[in-house]
Amino acid sequence: MRRYWNFLLLLVASMVLLAACSKNDSASSDKGEKVTLTAWAWNVNVGALKEAAKEFQQENPNIELKVEDIGRLDVYDKLSTGLAAGGTGLPDIVLVEDDRIHGYVEAFPKGFLNLSEKGFDKHADHFPQFKKDLTMVDGKFYAMPFDAGPTGMFYRKDLFEKAGVKAEEIETWDDFLEAGKKIKKATGAYAMPLDKFKDDPIFRMMLNQLGVYYFDKDGKIDLTNPKAVQAMEMLKKFDDAKLIKDVDGWNGVVSATVDGSVATIPFGAWYYGTIIDQAKDTKGKWGVFLLPAFEKGGNRAANLGGSSWMIPASTKHPEEAYKFLEFFSTTKEIQLMAMEKYGLFPSLSTAYDSELFTSGVEFFSGEKIWQLFANEMKDIPTAYYTNDYSIALDESIKAQADVFNGKDVKKALKEAAERIKARTKREINRY
Repeated sequence: MRRYWNFLLLLVASMVLLAACSKNDSASSDKGEKVTLTAWAWNVNVGALKEAAKEFQQENPNIELKVEDIGRLDVYDKLSTGLAAGGTGLPDIVLVEDDRIHGYVEAFPKGFLNLSEKGFDKHADHFPQFKKDLTMVDGKFYAMPFDAGPTGMFYRKDLFEKAGVKAEEIETWDDFLEAGKKIKKATGAYAMPLDKFKDDPIFRMMLNQLGVYYFDKDGKIDLTNPKAVQAMEMLKKFDDAKLIKDVDGWNGVVSATVDGSVATIPFGAWYYGTIIDQAKDTKGKWGVFLLPAFEKGGNRAANLGGSSWMIPASTKHPEEAYKFLEFFSTTKEIQLMAMEKYGLFPSLSTAYDSELFTSGVEFFSGEKIWQLFANEMKDIPTAYYTNDYSIALDESIKAQADVFNGKDVKKALKEAAERIKARTKREINRY
């Protein structure tokens, strides 16, 4: 019996010691010990993160941030592998595109920290509803909102002027269709570029502005929705009128931007950076107007792209990781830095009253393009991605290709919905 009690006391003591060690690990920076956080990100996000870390260290000298610049798809490969292995090899902080957040949380419900439990709800009012819907699961934040992609029509003023077209008079897609015909006749330029058989960004923007998407809020397949049919039929009108330039992927879009073979590029606000970097000689020839509505007075707001920050539950430094990300995501000056230097459009609404947003942009002839995008944010509907988004995207692109090859729109979208059902076992909304 004595040996049993000695063993029990030893076991309890060990548990207490282990708990104390765990507590010390998570709060080590408060005791003056050095903590190094690791973050995974890609492209321009890396530079923004590094600069923010320097600012953060001024008040938190014991917390360092090591940023690993990993390709976007490589991040997802490593993240998925690590989550499947129970968190092995994962960083403290990871950048995740908004269309993947719900899928990750659904697939790995214990894989990420619940940020609402850490207190992030107090910042909720500073972000637009659509961004909150993308970063929250079951009413709880699992990601801190970062950049967004409010959409617009980047257009060549010189081509519009040569054709006698005024951007401010374009209110609907039908208006733009007629304007596109005039522009092509006068200048030879197409209305817009699209990799017709490999991507569907214009269709996605149209769906979003109409308040629908591949799936509805309950996760049902929604490609047979009359609004989805309306969007695809509108896109077909442009193709029938030979106003869409068929380009080869991203490089094809950029080439069309540079050589002036398209009059507009419908994209997210982030495309500004590509224009000023790749088409330097066109300074002063650009403007921006909102996506045309489907009827006069209809919604002209949509989103394309955007990402947010998540904290894997396997982190050994949850408090420090949260503290840094809260600083990064909710500090106005940091978000302005990320936009001004790296073109990352902020979701943080407190940034919109700054001079950067209220003043004109020289490259765009002094137009207040950032104010236009900022005003749009509150009107952007939520797109519901689910963890089957990649499958739906694949089948939607096939449907678009079928339509461009002559298939009836309703039939093409119905067949796409059936294929998604077969691949995902999800229900289809019937209309």
